[in-house]
Amino acid sequence: MPTAALILAAGGSRRLGRPKQLEPWGGTTLLEHVVSLVRVMPVDEVWVVLGAESERILAGIDLGDAGIIENPEWEEGLASSLRVGLDALTRLSRAERVVIMMGDQPEVSPEVVARLLEAHRSGGRPVSIPKYRYTLGNPVVVDRSLWPRVMSLEGDEGAMRLWRAHPEWVNEVWFAEHPPRDVDTEADVIELRPRHPAG
Repeated sequence: MPTAALILAAGGSRRLGRPKQLEPWGGTTLLEHVVSLVRVMPVDEVWVVLGAESERILAGIDLGDAGIIENPEWEEGLASSLRVGLDALTRLSRAERVVIMMGDQPEVSPEVVARLLEAHRSGGRPVSIPKYRYTLGNPVVVDRSLWPRVMSLEGDEGAMRLWRAHPEWVNEVWFAEHPPRDVDTEADVIELRPRHPAG
């Protein structure tokens, strides 16, 4: 079954005060770094949802052959990017499941995603979520059968409330690692940015 990765990167970076997608990151940018991480994961397609400053971002970075999905309603929050992204995949992709990634989490391990997908194949449930020690996190794997339900979400909460309301849908996959952190503030940039440029 083909697998797509959907990278949500439409936010306005209000707390940072500048587009985090373009933040220098180890010789590249934060968003290019996340896309390059996804390219070594066991997925067949890569899609990126952009919103705020999309023209500036597309002019400033190279996303290669990743599919670009524009979210004109990005100010509504995360649910709008899920709706727009999954609608595009429903129409344009042959994927039967999607790995939903956050565009501001630069430390997601490809090994974690590989294990998550492996567990998803044998788990028998339409959603697989990593449980990092004691907390659920990202990325999340969702079968196509549930995409219409996820597309009914509104606001900035994402899908976690939906998964908590329907535990019968969810396969929790335990990991010893800490959950990946978001890049939201200047302090996050300082703490998480690679110390030396790649190359």
